[in-house]
Amino acid sequence: MKNYLAALSLAAFAYLLPASLLAQAYPKQAINLIIPLAPGDATDVAGRTIGEGLSRLLKVPVVPVNRPGAGGTIGTDSAVKAAKDGYTILITNNASMVFNRVLTPEAVPYDPYKDLTPLGMAARTPIILAVHKDAPFKNFAEMIDYGKKNPGGIRIGTVGPGSVGHFTVEIVNSISPADMTMIPFKGAGPAVTAALGGHIEGAAAAQGVVAEHLKAGTMRGIVASSKMPEFPQIPTLAQLGYKQNLLGVWSAFFAPAGVPAEVVKTLVAALEKVIKDPAVIARLGNIGMVADYESPEKLIADIREEHRVVEQIAKKAGLIK
Repeated sequence: MKNYLAALSLAAFAYLLPASLLAQAYPKQAINLIIPLAPGDATDVAGRTIGEGLSRLLKVPVVPVNRPGAGGTIGTDSAVKAAKDGYTILITNNASMVFNRVLTPEAVPYDPYKDLTPLGMAARTPIILAVHKDAPFKNFAEMIDYGKKNPGGIRIGTVGPGSVGHFTVEIVNSISPADMTMIPFKGAGPAVTAALGGHIEGAAAAQGVVAEHLKAGTMRGIVASSKMPEFPQIPTLAQLGYKQNLLGVWSAFFAPAGVPAEVVKTLVAALEKVIKDPAVIARLGNIGMVADYESPEKLIADIREEHRVVEQIAKKAGLIK
C-alpha cells in the first residue's frame, strides 16, 4: 500500500511540474535527420554540417539518413509519417515543398502546412544565369536585346523541366522579350560543360557549380537570384528594376506535425544558434551556400509566397492548367 501511495504521489508531482522542466529530458537519445536527397547534394551537405553543430549543442548524435527519390518527395513523406517524439527531423528544399506540389500535386501525398512543423530556414543556394565568356552580350539588357532580335537564339541549359533552372528561364521570358529556350540536361555539371563548349549560350545553375568558371573568366554571370558577397558584380532582377526576382534553392528544417511544443521550442532554439555560428556560416559559404536562419513563422510565409509565384509562372508557361 505504501508503494502504491508513493507511486501516486510521484505521478502527481510529475503532473504538476512545468512543461519546461519535463522537456529538459529531451533529447536523451540519437536524433535521425532525414535528408530526402542523395549524398553530396547541397541540401545534404547543409544538413550534415548543421547536424554536426546540433549534435554538439544537444549532446546526442544527430544521424543523417539519406532517402532520395521523386524530387525529395519520398524522404519528406517518410518524415511526415515518423514518430511525433522529436527524434526524427527533416531537412528538405523547395523541390519537395513547392515545385513538386505545383507541377505534380497528385504525386505528393502530404500537405506541408498540416503534416509538418516548421523549425526554421537554414540556408539558401543562389542560382546564377551564366553564359560563355564569348556570348554576344555582356549584361542583362544586352541579352534581352539579343533575344528580341534572335527569337529562340539564347539556349540555356538546366537540369530539366520543373527545376529551379527551368523556372529561371520562364521568369526571364515572362518579364522580357528574351525568348530564351530551355535545354534539359541530366545534371547542372553537363549543362555548364555544354555552355563552356559553346554548344549552348549559357546555363542556369547553383553558385557552387559555376563559381570557379566565373572566377576563371570562362563564364560571365548575367543575373542571380540573390546578392552574393563573392560576386557583387552580378545583379538581381530587383536591382535591375523588376518586381520578380529569380528563385533560388533553399533548405529548411521540419519535424512531423504533432511533436510536443516544448520539444519544438528546444529544436528551434538550437537550430538558430547553430545556423548563426560563424564556423557554420563559413563552411556553407565554401560550397556556395548562404546561411540564412529564419523563424518558423517566416519560413511558412516564404513557402506560401513562393508557391503562389511558382504556380503563376507555371500557368503562364503552360506547365500546368
